[in-house]
Amino acid sequence: MLEIVLLLLPIAALSGWYFGVGQKKETQVNKNIQSELHEDYYLGLNYLINEEPDKAVDVFIRMLEVNSDTVETHLALGNLFRKRGEVDRAIRVHQNIIARPKLARSQRIQALSELAQDYLCAGFLDRAERILLELIEISEENTTSYNYLLNIYEQQKKWDRAIEISKKLQTISDFWLWTPIAYYYCELAEQQLENGDRDEVYRYLRKALSSDKNCVRASMILGKLEADKGEYRSAIRMYKKVKDQDSLFFSEVISQIEYCYSQLNAEKEFKQYITDSLTEMPHIPLMLKLTAYIKKYDDTTSAINFMENRLNRKFSIRGLASLLELYAEKTGAESDSKLLQIKKLIVEFLQNKPIYRCVNCGFSGRQLYWQCPSCKKWGNVKPANDL
Repeated sequence: MLEIVLLLLPIAALSGWYFGVGQKKETQVNKNIQSELHEDYYLGLNYLINEEPDKAVDVFIRMLEVNSDTVETHLALGNLFRKRGEVDRAIRVHQNIIARPKLARSQRIQALSELAQDYLCAGFLDRAERILLELIEISEENTTSYNYLLNIYEQQKKWDRAIEISKKLQTISDFWLWTPIAYYYCELAEQQLENGDRDEVYRYLRKALSSDKNCVRASMILGKLEADKGEYRSAIRMYKKVKDQDSLFFSEVISQIEYCYSQLNAEKEFKQYITDSLTEMPHIPLMLKLTAYIKKYDDTTSAINFMENRLNRKFSIRGLASLLELYAEKTGAESDSKLLQIKKLIVEFLQNKPIYRCVNCGFSGRQLYWQCPSCKKWGNVKPANDL
């Protein structure tokens, strides 16, 4: 309530000026208008004090029709309503400002922008879109309107329109949008995959990699497509690209690479590939995978020695759970049950821990989102391999 009162102080000052210096210069007709403004202001203020905000809004909107100098105050009032969650009142205020026939161009643009934000908050996306497109026609350099449009098209999953707007926005600003554009193409590819149009899927994925050569999502989809066709060598090449595009995502495709090698009866080749990769990037998923192969092709003792050596270099809770399982397998029955019980407790602990984290805002969870649910950035949610 105090915020609204403070916002209306300029109106009080204005009315005071009317009754001071201005009163001596104006005609009798204007004096009547001044008197009406004075009375309306105090009437509205009285409604606010008596906690009747709806009546107060009606009064202040009526005051707007009297004097256009109050437009800025009403813009601020509408903005305050929106921030307080009273979107319906904000819409009423901004609609009445726009309805003024002699509104200055800059004030009209500002009022339209505020009304578009009102509609976005209220979930009226179609209405907001119409206003934002009008604002872009009025001023092509309006980057704020482009960004709001992107927000709408992402919510509506209109990826073609999102691509179009992103490309236009890049031409008038310094924003780097090739990464989001690549993900928009991936979304279109996923849609066509559901429709069974493989040619369109490949076309969109090529465009995605053309927009951003480091788009891991495009490489992962291409790898799956090739594996589904039985083209395992081609699938392996696609999956291996992920390591160079973003090494954090390599853990997401290592099992798929293993599957492809197994279909080619080339498990030893896979083991060598994992060994080489682990020297480049000591990620826990690679360590666990290689430990399993050492156990399979050598023995449990060799696997334990390897795991102990790796954990001394870089500790991991997941690695510890795997080591306990190896110890349990190697030792006797009584120790076996105790070690497995400890491992079970560790696994239960890990089940509640996030395995993905946004590098931009810190959002974390157990599901991979290509667009962060919190900050809305694309490609910033990555596997937390250090757990």
